[in-house]
Amino acid sequence: MTHSPHPAPNGPGRTEFVVLISAIMMIVAFAIDSMLPALPAISHALGVGDESKRPLVISSFLLGFAVAQLFVGTLSDRYGRRGLMLWSLFGFAVASLAATLAPTFDHLLLARMVQGLFAAGARVIVTSTVRDRFEGRDMAQVMSLSSMIFMAAPILAPTMGQTILLFGPWRWIFAALAAIGIAIWAWVLWRLPDTLAAEKRIPIERATIIASARTVVTDRMSVGYSIAMAMISCALFGFLTSVQQIFEHSFNRPDLLPMGFAIMASGMAVASLANAAIVKRFGMRLIGHAALFFFTAIAAVHMLVAWSGHETLYSFIGLQMVMMMGFSLVAGNFGAMAMENMGGVAGMASSLQGSLANFAGTIFGTIIGQAFDGTTLPLYTGFFISGMVALIAVYVTEGGRFFVARHSADRLGD
Repeated sequence: MTHSPHPAPNGPGRTEFVVLISAIMMIVAFAIDSMLPALPAISHALGVGDESKRPLVISSFLLGFAVAQLFVGTLSDRYGRRGLMLWSLFGFAVASLAATLAPTFDHLLLARMVQGLFAAGARVIVTSTVRDRFEGRDMAQVMSLSSMIFMAAPILAPTMGQTILLFGPWRWIFAALAAIGIAIWAWVLWRLPDTLAAEKRIPIERATIIASARTVVTDRMSVGYSIAMAMISCALFGFLTSVQQIFEHSFNRPDLLPMGFAIMASGMAVASLANAAIVKRFGMRLIGHAALFFFTAIAAVHMLVAWSGHETLYSFIGLQMVMMMGFSLVAGNFGAMAMENMGGVAGMASSLQGSLANFAGTIFGTIIGQAFDGTTLPLYTGFFISGMVALIAVYVTEGGRFFVARHSADRLGD
């Protein structure tokens, strides 16, 4: 395990560090999931008659999130983590206020994209910060613990959005996001030192950037597991762009969206806790590969249920909750494996890997959302295809193996 190069006297210990980075990660989930109950109110207030445009409130955020990841990591490798994280959190709060005041739907989408740009800055730097301090199974454990706390966001965010709508207009949701951004900004300012030592910072030079990028895109682990994560992200983003329509039109129960979403997201929280407890014993590959097979199998079952016409609200929530457990186990381990050899270029790696996942997820997630036909069949067809492609990517990456490393030397980090 490696530690912060310059641990400040007032810097956080392991527990506070995990909680703090979890809080930073949570702003992304809150920015996405708190919107879901408000989509009908937003479209009505801003004169959007076409319901298929509602998911653009989600997609525009995800697009900005993907774009920013292309360059934030490089900047953090050059200038350090803390300053850029502070600017990212402050920018997120300002963009949230801009969304509060948006006069038209187009203005709202622009504010959402800018909000996503700044949210990505914070999210990418979090991954780099964790990699600065931890590696291997320690990193997987810290990320799993963070994810477990982070899972409170998708459980609570739709309820927060629904509760705000009971007392005020949808614009108050964005005001709440601005307040959350400022609160976390103050926490980082007060407690989090920079984790990247000055002597380890990489100058922004064309040759250096190309060399760092080449390291990321030529490493077998980095590329293979990034592709697998990108495919799983396609499925997740498809879910996010479809779930509000499914509750409203497939089951005629939009009022149950916050509770149903919380139940489904709880599967991710349980899986993250389990992964943190067992990953050091069983290793990232055994758990991650088994979870991917499980995820794909449940997707196939759910696709058949939807195709047969026997889908109910209970089967939808129950099977999706189980599938979320598989997603969480995959994400917690594949992300750590993709970063395993990237210690010297953690910022660049976090940028390129995250951007790939989010660009792919945004594009195909939007396609899945637009393909909504009143049933859950398009969504779970997308889940199944995504799982199968991810399995192929892992199979190729590991040289035709599952559950164990491709070479014996690789097993040392697993």
